[in-house]
Amino acid sequence: MAPATTTTAARVGCAVRARRSGAGTGCSGRQAGSPRVARARHAARPLAALPAEIAALVPTDLPSLGQVELGAAALPFAGLFALTFTGAFKKSKNLQDVFSRLITIVSQGYFQPNTGGDSIPEAEGEMSDLVGDEPLFKALYNMFLDSGGVFRLSFGPKCFIVVSDPLAVRHILKDNPNNFDKGVLAEILKPIMGKGLIPADLETWKVRRKAVIPGFHKAYLDCMVDLFARCTERTVEKMEGVCEQENRTLDMETEFLNVALDIIGLGIFNYDFGSVNKESPVIKSVYGVLKEAEHRSTTYIPYWNLPLADVFVPRQREFKKDIGIINDVLDELILVAQQTQQEEDMEALQNRDYKNVKDPSLLRFLVDMRGEDSTAKQLRDDLMTMLIAGHETTGAVLTWALHCLVQNPDEMALVMEEIDRVLGDRRPTFEDIKEMKRVRMVIAESLRLYPQPPILIRRALGDDTLPGGIGGDPDGYSIGKGTDLFISVWNLHRSPQIWKDADEFRPSRFDEAIDPIGPWGGYDGKNSGLYPNESAYNFAYLPFGGGPRKCLGDQFALMEAVIALAMMLRRFEFSTKAGFEPGMKTGATIHTANGLFMDISRRELEGTEDVQGVKQMVAK
Repeated sequence: MAPATTTTAARVGCAVRARRSGAGTGCSGRQAGSPRVARARHAARPLAALPAEIAALVPTDLPSLGQVELGAAALPFAGLFALTFTGAFKKSKNLQDVFSRLITIVSQGYFQPNTGGDSIPEAEGEMSDLVGDEPLFKALYNMFLDSGGVFRLSFGPKCFIVVSDPLAVRHILKDNPNNFDKGVLAEILKPIMGKGLIPADLETWKVRRKAVIPGFHKAYLDCMVDLFARCTERTVEKMEGVCEQENRTLDMETEFLNVALDIIGLGIFNYDFGSVNKESPVIKSVYGVLKEAEHRSTTYIPYWNLPLADVFVPRQREFKKDIGIINDVLDELILVAQQTQQEEDMEALQNRDYKNVKDPSLLRFLVDMRGEDSTAKQLRDDLMTMLIAGHETTGAVLTWALHCLVQNPDEMALVMEEIDRVLGDRRPTFEDIKEMKRVRMVIAESLRLYPQPPILIRRALGDDTLPGGIGGDPDGYSIGKGTDLFISVWNLHRSPQIWKDADEFRPSRFDEAIDPIGPWGGYDGKNSGLYPNESAYNFAYLPFGGGPRKCLGDQFALMEAVIALAMMLRRFEFSTKAGFEPGMKTGATIHTANGLFMDISRRELEGTEDVQGVKQMVAK
């Protein structure tokens, strides 16, 4: 093992001298290589060693200093910054990397509390690896290939443990979930979601989960299938109009986000955004808040916490205005629901005839539930959380599912055959979802390749030991209280150790077995439900997280995606112009960088001779 000064100097900045051969952005690609384990980090460094470590960055051939060879002992601290800056700049073309190296060395030694993890492999590289043109999750994938399933990432005063091993992930999310909260994520989202289910502390979350989860019962979900279809019909009719035009190109990412917003509005709090066909101040504010949530989740310095930021920073002024408009709408909806409360016990609520009630929304369920004494503020936080999380996830998964199908015509043909056979000329039902297995697998595979979100964030509330997992230290890795962790769902879902042809779009993989690998138990079909889940794949597949803090609306989102995709593919054919690439960027979810522009045309359907015939079919 190299001397301490060499090791530290090699790893400063942020973490990983990554191979640039990571997973492709499309729906097919070459098979990545197997991860190799990086060297372990040395034990915590004594403060006295820091000047020597900084000196290691300074070259010994500085002509401006008369070719004087500089050793660690010869460096007076007063001139340290200037010398370090000069030397580091010559070693890096990126000014950002220079400052990153300097800040990391000093702050890690003097200001970072000891959070353990000294035996965890340390990744190596530059700050530009993380904040360049490539999305963060792709940079972490390259690091994963070099450093293994658990590694340490340091930049500035912060250290993160990046976890890409299913056994370590299971420990965090399921086996010891009470020792981890949302950490940095909660700090970012609190001004937007308050104490909603995503950023809530453990005690608040327990209370809110107990109240909310009964609302996603079978009668409600059955009713929602009809709502999903009605909202999708709006987009279908809009697309029919586009097919009459000379320019038949449509940005399907925007259309999917709009239909998802309408579904969330009506299904969760009985408000019709009508976003498919109109633009309103409320819709504009919703998208403004969504963009701000993503901005905050990918910005390293929380400048919005500065005094008067919402006065002097234009972006924050606009956010304050947007959040105020949405809060006014939600407060009014909550007030109306509370004023018309019809209190009933749980059994009576779940046995309501939801298809024939005026308001079948989740908000109505929460307000009417006997013994549920949530304040208007808590209800608002819950609704805001579901609005942001539910809208983004479904819009993104539909976008990438359609993209992958268009790139894989054979898969598209199989899916269309199934949809035609199951649906015919009628509106989908709850039972139809069970029959459309291939459509469900397309959604599942899209979530594997493009997980929403690609990274989960946690913080240790106490000391712990993470399992070494596949190919890691059999004794595990100690972490201390306050350790921040990135769970890379992207890495899990594209791990070449676990998934055959990991970068390829192949929905039929969910019909295949995966053998155990070392301590990882492989695929267990007995734990699989209607959709592939984290239990069946022993936490190598996390479409909606896992453990007690798993997304409560997973079935809602999956059913919504199946219905919307099936209805659109039943009626239209899609193609992209040669050479068009949607690109990829990330925030709370994975978006395209350039939209998903598709040329659309009507399919020739038996029994429908014109547009009116299609509309009559839709109404059935």
